[in-house]
Amino acid sequence: MEGKELLMTTNEFDVLDELYFVTSYQDLLKSVELSSADLLITLEQLHSRGWIKVLNAVDEEIPDRSLLWERNHTSYLFLATKSGLLKHNSI
Repeated sequence: MEGKELLMTTNEFDVLDELYFVTSYQDLLKSVELSSADLLITLEQLHSRGWIKVLNAVDEEIPDRSLLWERNHTSYLFLATKSGLLKHNSI
C-alpha cells in the first residue's frame, strides 16, 4: 500500500477520539453514537490499519493471533497507537 494515503472514516475518527487513554468496550459504546455491531466493525478496521492496540489489561497487548473479536470484544480494552494518534491529529 506504499504511496497510498489511508483515509479515515467518520466512525474511525470518532472512536479514535476516545482512545487517547485505555478505554473499555462498554465505555466506548456509551461515548460514541454507534451500534454495538458498527463499533465492533470500526474497532476491527482500526486495528487492521495499526491505529489501535487491543489489550487484556492496561499494559498487556493481545497478540493478533489470539484475538477472538466475536467472542471476547466486550472484555477487551483499547488504546490508540502512535500512528493512530498522528493520523487522527492530521485531519
